[in-house]
Parts: sequence; C-alpha cells; structure tokens
Amino acid sequence: MADLGLSSRPVGERLLALPRRPPWWLSILALYAGSRVVSTGVLLHFASRQQANAWTTAQPEYLEFARLWDGTWYWIIAAGGYPDAIPRDEAGLATENAFAFMPVYPFVVRGVMVLTGLPFAPTAVAVSVLAGAVAALLFHRLVRTWLDEREALLATALLCLAPVSPILQVAYAEALHLALLLGALLLVVRRRYAPLAVIVTIMALTRPSGLAFAFGLALLLAWRWCRDHRALEPFPMRERIELAAVTVIAGLAGLAWPGLVALLTGDLTGYIDTELAWRRPYIGPVELVPFTAWWQGAQWWLGDAVGPVVLVVVLAAAAASFALPQMRRMPVALRCWIVAYAVYLLAVFFPQSSTFRLLLPLAPVLGAIGAGALAVRPRWLRAALVMLLLAASVAGQLGWVHIAWWVDGADWTPP
Repeated sequence: MADLGLSSRPVGERLLALPRRPPWWLSILALYAGSRVVSTGVLLHFASRQQANAWTTAQPEYLEFARLWDGTWYWIIAAGGYPDAIPRDEAGLATENAFAFMPVYPFVVRGVMVLTGLPFAPTAVAVSVLAGAVAALLFHRLVRTWLDEREALLATALLCLAPVSPILQVAYAEALHLALLLGALLLVVRRRYAPLAVIVTIMALTRPSGLAFAFGLALLLAWRWCRDHRALEPFPMRERIELAAVTVIAGLAGLAWPGLVALLTGDLTGYIDTELAWRRPYIGPVELVPFTAWWQGAQWWLGDAVGPVVLVVVLAAAAASFALPQMRRMPVALRCWIVAYAVYLLAVFFPQSSTFRLLLPLAPVLGAIGAGALAVRPRWLRAALVMLLLAASVAGQLGWVHIAWWVDGADWTPP
C-alpha cells in the first residue's frame, strides 16, 4: 500500500480529515439567512403595534405588512398593468400613478403568480428574498476583487444587516435591482462588456439607474483613455469600442421607460410629470430643474439658513472620503459608479425618506468601511469597532422601519 502512495487509514477517517471549511457561497447564504431572521423580527415588532390604516388591518400578519406603500402600486401593476393615460387633476398636473414604477419587478412577480397560483404578497416577498440572496452572493464576489476574505465577509455582513436591509424582504423592487446592479458592476470590473449590455438594459427597467450607469461608464472610459494616453495602462481599440458601445446602450436603456410611457400614453412628458407628483406636497408644483431639488429640500427640511450649510458640509465630507486609503484601494470602475450615482441623485431626486433606500446602490462603499474597521489596531479595539458597526446596523433597521415603514399617524413620508 505504501508503495502505491495510498493511505492505510479507513475511508471514514480520511473523510473526517478533509477540510471542514464550508464553501464561500454557503457561508454567505447562511449569513444572509441569519440577517433575514433579524429583519423579520424587526418588521414583526412594528407589525404587532400597527394600527388599522388605509393599507393594512390592525396588527397585520407579515405578508400584509410587507405589502405597504409602493408594494400596493406593484400589486396594481401585477394585477392589471398600467393605465391608458396619465391621470391629471383639474389644473392639468399629473397625479400619483403606476407609471412611476418600472415594469420588470411587477411583471416577474406576475409571471411567478401565474406559474404557482400564489397571490401577490407571498410571491412578491419570495421574489425579493431570493433576489436579495443573489445580491449578497454577488456583493461578496464583487468586494473580493479588492478585499481579503475577512474584509469581504464583514462588508457582506454590513450589507445584509444595513439599516435599509428590510427592503430586501418586502414587495419592493430594490432587491431585484440590487442583484442586477451588483452583477453589472462585477462584469465591469472583469471587463466583460457583451453580457453587461443585457444586464444593464433589464436593470434600467427595474429601477431608475440606466443614465447613472451610463455616466459611470463614461467616466471609466475617460479614465482608461487618459491612462493609455499617458502610457500607464493599455486600452486596446477593441475594448474601447466595446466599452463605448455599452455606455451608449446603458444611456438608451435609461431613456427607455420615459420613452415607453410617452409612446403608450401619447403624453411626451408623462413620466417626468408623474415623478414630480411625489414631491408636490413638499414644495408645490415645480418643473424638473437638475441639481435644484436637494437645495430646495435642504431649505424645506432644515430652514433657509441651516439647510444649505448642512448640505454643503455633507457633500464636502462625501467628496473628501475618496482620499481615504480604503476608498483608494477600490477598483476605479466602482469609484466611477459611486460618483456617477451620487451625481445622478443630486441631479434628479428630491430628498425625503425614500432617499435612505435610494442610497442602497452605493453598497460598494461598505467594502471600504469593512476594510477600515479591520485595519484598526489593537485587536480589542478592532473587535469593539466591528461589534459597534453591526449593532448600529441593527439599530438602524429599527430606526428606518420606525420613521419610514410602519404607519403611525405621524409619518415622515413613505419609504
């Protein structure tokens, strides 16, 4: 036996001697499952205190509670599709309607409903939970492109336990969009542009993100061109063409839904007018003027004097964060995305409680946070900081559900 290089130990003993470390994907799925238990507990805590309202009965069951707010709009779309025209009031202003919500998520839910015979709420929650699991796996693969295993695991834990992470298990499109976005970013980092065109198109019809992604790709294209021009990194002509082509495709995908709404309703500005309907209760009827909404919002929420100052300080701090070593370690493609999406939010969105979940696509920043936490010395301080981050994330879930999800009669705004 020894001459043949075979072990004389029993087969069972040799199997027990094999490495016991689970595969990476199983560890991530276990982490995601544990985080869903935490978020479920948070949501059930508030559901048990929920009074009867326009969306739910008093103390609703989980699935009813998970269908609040925009979940009702997705239910309407899944059940009956979109209206034939943009509803408008006597002044000609668009009112809130289903065209504010893009079709991929409700149509996927509708397809599963037809296949399974299940009603909307359990189907929508199941689609979100499964998409969230895919997002967790893709996020881990993405941050592993520049972080070691410990850093990537912490970053993934911060994503799964993030203050807005309950959105991954309710009837909202965020989980599906996040999975598509992280898959797209992973393809960008790996420079696989052909499948990227398909993913970006679907993503842009799930949540508004196509124009931001196109901007991010344009920034990356300019960066790569400058690096090549300075002889720092080659940028072959074929890759230039592929990256430029997918940039154009992403831009067209970002314009696809407004164009489809115009085509379906005959109303050229129907989609933009619909989006503006949601900010009218705050600042009245206004036109969409890029980069003005955050200034208006800062004044509305904090006052004419304090609001703009706070806004400038926050923006300056966000810009300065790119100088941190942990951010500079991040692949430039991801930094381009973070800049592009932040600029997109500043250009077109009005700040209110939905802004918290709108920050979810900036998830790669959690990689830098995780790396920074694990770089702290000594060991006891590092452990304390990690525990503090995780505890703060769970506490943030309680805060987010309190101010943005349950209906308490004094709601800030819908999430």
